[in-house]
Amino acid sequence: MSDHHLFGQVDQYLEDLFIGEDPVLNQVLANSEAAQIPAIQVSALQGKFLMLMVQITGAKRVLEIGTLTGYSSLWLARALPADGQLITLEFEAKHAALAQQHFDLADLSDRITCHQGPALDTLPSLEGDPPFDLVFIDADKVNYSAYLDWALRLTRPGSVIIADNVVRRGQVLDPARVADEDERIAAQAVRDFNATLATHDQLDAIALQQIGAKSHDGFAIARVR
Repeated sequence: MSDHHLFGQVDQYLEDLFIGEDPVLNQVLANSEAAQIPAIQVSALQGKFLMLMVQITGAKRVLEIGTLTGYSSLWLARALPADGQLITLEFEAKHAALAQQHFDLADLSDRITCHQGPALDTLPSLEGDPPFDLVFIDADKVNYSAYLDWALRLTRPGSVIIADNVVRRGQVLDPARVADEDERIAAQAVRDFNATLATHDQLDAIALQQIGAKSHDGFAIARVR
């Protein structure tokens, strides 16, 4: 048995044990596949992790940068109290429209607001609102450092910032050796983001690599000082 196959089997075992069947989320994945949208959403286990992070921190206001079709959004929103709010930002109009259908399907539209357009254009509209308790970054990698700047502007001491895809199958070790240009640019951007996160005087942070059904990647987690 290959390592990759084993990792996938372990993920399935853990998913069956800790999550089980979820008709709503299964439908979200099916709808996304039918719409030919790349399956780049978080895994179910990662989604449950995000849900627990909202619950553990007691977050009531959550910002998500990168909606895709709303799979991670639903995990985050499910953890919110009745008066909680998730603001999620999505570049692609097609993705945002499908995500809204999924929010309606899950009966969570009252807690989720999706802003469609480039995140760097929509983030300034959130200035002046109450600070966010938790921010999840899972969007275009080239702008990760800019998203971190905005996350710091829109949070408070004690807020948590989580970023996905910070290992990129090990490409962050030496981006210059990555053959594909787009992948190389993304890897360098993430490497720069990780360096900023590790040394920022407003953050206590760590990054953890993950190996499973979603290949080899990782989350970064930071607490605002």
